[in-house]
Amino acid sequence: MTTPPIQVESLSHSYRDRQALREVGFRVEPGEIFALLGPNGGGKTTLFRVLCTAMTPTAGRAAVCGHDVQRQPDAVRRLIGVVFQEPSLDAKLTVRENLVHQGHLYGIQGGALSRRIDGMLDRFGLVDRARDRVETLSGGLARRVDLARGLLHQPAVLLLDEPTTGLDPQARWEFWRYLDACRRQDGLTALLTTHYM
Repeated sequence: MTTPPIQVESLSHSYRDRQALREVGFRVEPGEIFALLGPNGGGKTTLFRVLCTAMTPTAGRAAVCGHDVQRQPDAVRRLIGVVFQEPSLDAKLTVRENLVHQGHLYGIQGGALSRRIDGMLDRFGLVDRARDRVETLSGGLARRVDLARGLLHQPAVLLLDEPTTGLDPQARWEFWRYLDACRRQDGLTALLTTHYM
């Protein structure tokens, strides 16, 4: 039996007197896109924060590729890509500069970084926008840059928190199409939160 990319067991979390998660359990298999669907305030972002090591749960356990998110957070961070609900790009930098910065955070430099960036720009239809500042992009284009940034270091698991909030239907459809292509071509495993059906 192989280790699942994501495994959550009896996970609970409380904010003082309010319980956000109560004994949540599931596993995500390799190459799956797993969605947590629910209303705002339903605990989706809390679970997302636990999985990306930004929050310690009150009880239970979560693991990414066999690494416990509480006991081995550095190992987990090396294995995940993250696309936050709010864009995490530097609006004053160009698309390429944002990707260069991301690569440096993961120790990727020189020709290897340049090749990865070129590959991401090509994959997400951003070649002609590489020198544009992020602040000049539409919401859909900026989301594609966010997705490219999250995948640049070739993570085993991609975590996305409400990734299509605020996008029009066409941009939302394109975002899902790009994500599914990454799943099919790279065997990417993804977990996302959403309130869209």
